[in-house]
Amino acid sequence: MKTDRRDAVHADQIRQHGGLAGLRAETALESALTRPRNKWVYDEEHDVATLAAAYGFALVSSHPYRGGNKRISSLAIATFLGISGCDFTGTDEDIVGAMLGLAAGHVSEDALASWIRDRISPSK
Repeated sequence: MKTDRRDAVHADQIRQHGGLAGLRAETALESALTRPRNKWVYDEEHDVATLAAAYGFALVSSHPYRGGNKRISSLAIATFLGISGCDFTGTDEDIVGAMLGLAAGHVSEDALASWIRDRISPSK
């Protein structure tokens, strides 16, 4: 996603749901967005859930934005799954719980991948 589009999505989330606007650390964001690509290239075992989890985990744990990191993480997961031909079948409550667990350090990247795997189906 291009920088201006990415920033517009974040700003829209902040307008809709509140929080601090703006980027906290460009390098943290770039690192988070590179994580799935690195998994694709260097990890022999990866699937769409593993790569989606890499986006989610990296965006929550690196806190690239001043606010809204969990929301951006969940949007990144959903967007990546959609682009990859999958529908997320979990509820809003499911994703909120997962993002809160991730932010609190109770959910690992592997656990997030497994959680995603259990809640996706091929797009129709």
